Amino acid sequence: MGQSRRKMNILILGIGNILFQDEGIGAHFIHYLDEKYEFISDKHTISIVDGGTLAQRLIPLIIEYDKVYVIDCIDALDSKAGDVYFFDYLKAPAEIDWQGSAHEVEMLQTLNMIKMNGDLPDTQVVGVIPKRVADDTTFDLSSEIVNATATMEKVMVESLENLGVELRVRQSNLTIEDIAKISFKRDIVNGPKI
Repeated sequence: MGQSRRKMNILILGIGNILFQDEGIGAHFIHYLDEKYEFISDKHTISIVDGGTLAQRLIPLIIEYDKVYVIDCIDALDSKAGDVYFFDYLKAPAEIDWQGSAHEVEMLQTLNMIKMNGDLPDTQVVGVIPKRVADDTTFDLSSEIVNATATMEKVMVESLENLGVELRVRQSNLTIEDIAKISFKRDIVNGPKI
């Protein structure tokens, strides 16, 4: 297990509109991580935030962190629904296209604005290709996105463990479908965790 040498404030930021099927996976996924795991580190602090579709209003939050994981839908050339990409925001593969939904474009603009101001933390993106976006207002996720969750989870767990964060499972039987049914309740009660 790799260890980061310095203390870091780490942000896991879920982006997405939970009203539009797969487009909400970023928000659902961070709630899933938050419910399934306890994050333990005597060195780093870990914050999990549902950024919804706030985009530029997240700038004051994002710049407070040393490392940020953005979980969101993306588009990519020659990809299929459920494909998962994990990359450094500053070294995005050429096939990545953020021009999908409005919130994807806004998040790209937000990160670009932070970068132009010289305030961009080390930013990693966990992006997944959605199948159903805005066909209908529902919290149901496509089977492709449900299946992609295992890969997204593996990427996040391994990356955090490499930083010296221990992830202790609290709810081993929890599924992303369970969370998709209640994410909207968490947002209404708690609002975005900012």
